[in-house]
Amino acid sequence: MKSNIFYSFGKYLGLLGQAFSKPEKLSMYWKETLRQMDGIGVGSVVIVALIAIFMGAVAALQFAYQLNGQLIPMYYIGYIVRDLAIIESAPTITCLVLAGKVGSNIAAEIGGMRQKEHIDAMEIMGINTASYLILPKTIAGLFVIPFLVTLAAVIAILGGYLATVPTGTLSDVDYIRGLRAYFVEYNVLMMYVKAYVFAFILVTVSCFQGYYVKGGSIELGKASTNAVVFSNILILLADYLIAVILTV
Repeated sequence: MKSNIFYSFGKYLGLLGQAFSKPEKLSMYWKETLRQMDGIGVGSVVIVALIAIFMGAVAALQFAYQLNGQLIPMYYIGYIVRDLAIIESAPTITCLVLAGKVGSNIAAEIGGMRQKEHIDAMEIMGINTASYLILPKTIAGLFVIPFLVTLAAVIAILGGYLATVPTGTLSDVDYIRGLRAYFVEYNVLMMYVKAYVFAFILVTVSCFQGYYVKGGSIELGKASTNAVVFSNILILLADYLIAVILTV
């Protein structure tokens, strides 16, 4: 079991070494990067926005329920929703969702090319397939996923506002007061560190799973599943390590 893990990790590092080599033709890579940015970023805006607004709304209502009748001021709801969105829910939940949506799609796309021998044909033509298939996706992910995380944080805060202010749970002044209270710029840095690390993990792990697919449709399905499962596990592990490094 341990030897298999180390073998897979070494294989993963070797693939990254090939992927981050110098491109043969920059224009070809540029077009592919733009295509991936559209697929990863624009194609995920709706699902990210929906999840974020409900995350913020539920968090606000739950904390309003917990603080009801307590000595803690109610404007703390805005403060808690803001920091929860920035530090944890926006980067982590967003990337876990993207691992399921984007990661499985990447693994299926590359795995399908492997099964249909498109990758073999490209290698015969002298193309560095690891670089062409992985590098544009990685660059696109590192560029658009932090934007999606930022969007998720803003919408989550808006969701908390919509869940509390119009319903009379909290006044407009109190919610905004909570948003402005005890703001620490360092938390925003932490959010972006998580966003970039998680983006790199979910894209490269999914590419790795798809690139080495062998067999038929069953193996392709397993590769897509493994891309989601391993990406989520590594994202959660990285989340814990980043929290330890940046907050202790």
